[in-house]
Amino acid sequence: MRRLTATLALLSLALLARPGLAQTLRISEMARIKGQGMSVLQGLGLVVGLNGTGDSGKELAVARPIAEVLRRNGNPIPDLSELAKSRSVALVMVTCQIPREGARKDDELDVRVSVIHSASSLDGGMLYISPLTAPIPGSGVWAYAQGQVIVESMENPTTGFIPGGAYIAKDIVTTPDVKTAFELVLDPPYAGFRSAAEVAGAINDEYLLTTRTIGEKIAKVIDERTVLVTVPESERRAPAGFVGDVMATSISSSRLGLPAQVICNTRTGQIMVSGDVRISPAVITHEDLVITTTVPAPEPTAADPLVEKSRWAAIGPGARETDLARIQDLQSALNQLAVPANDQIQILQMLHKAGKLHARLIIN
Repeated sequence: MRRLTATLALLSLALLARPGLAQTLRISEMARIKGQGMSVLQGLGLVVGLNGTGDSGKELAVARPIAEVLRRNGNPIPDLSELAKSRSVALVMVTCQIPREGARKDDELDVRVSVIHSASSLDGGMLYISPLTAPIPGSGVWAYAQGQVIVESMENPTTGFIPGGAYIAKDIVTTPDVKTAFELVLDPPYAGFRSAAEVAGAINDEYLLTTRTIGEKIAKVIDERTVLVTVPESERRAPAGFVGDVMATSISSSRLGLPAQVICNTRTGQIMVSGDVRISPAVITHEDLVITTTVPAPEPTAADPLVEKSRWAAIGPGARETDLARIQDLQSALNQLAVPANDQIQILQMLHKAGKLHARLIIN
């Protein structure tokens, strides 16, 4: 699975980086309807089942919620001092990010948990059922979180996540009620008057190719991030299909006139390259991965090859230090290392920080 994931991710990076080969994007991948936006649910919770790495039961801030949980489950604690020796529970902040498209009742979304007291590790813990509310006081409970905590890095074991750990209790609607018109807002990496003009043009072209033609353009540019789309009268009784068609309209990234930039999505592991991205000569080493090169002996045999190993990959397009490599040279080096997509993103961040990546780096 590790090798397959890395191979697919690197293949995508190679295709995107080839000169002259553009990526086809849907408008839904580069813009949102005005009014949509990500939101966050939050709450306090208890991670139980820790092996002596939890908060001290001597702390009242921790003892009180533990006692309340026990009381609700029919085991009241008359004296909080009875919890003084407890180290198996941690008080945590629980957050759940709602996508800009919203969420529906019974959806299951990922949850993040973070220690807010003295617990040293959440490894092996289970989040007890925790209600989640909106940041605005008095907004009510929108979801419940529960599940096994996964610690992503033992270097920082006081944070973790729970895949699908939030159960949405009621609909969270973010899409505005579209009637006669709506505005498309381009995501920051795609902002620009040329991009906005190309998006408007693609929508107009797509609509005029259908049988629902009208006499005037339905999309026009407002500014470098905003495109106003008018809903035709024939679609206003049930505009959902029309809005869906607009959001599904395809456009070539080569038409957007984007500057040299690398856009990385840490959640999906996707990497998109636009423009002519160049990299100065550099050397990359990555964790415990090793480059293995098999060089045949003077009289090579399958049973007795000469194996050379290295823990670094050089990126250099020519003999001069001033020469710049293209990003496909980096892809070649990462291919040797079999580096997974999220690790590639970390390497790109390091190159950018060192001034070796000559492009705008955007991490989502």
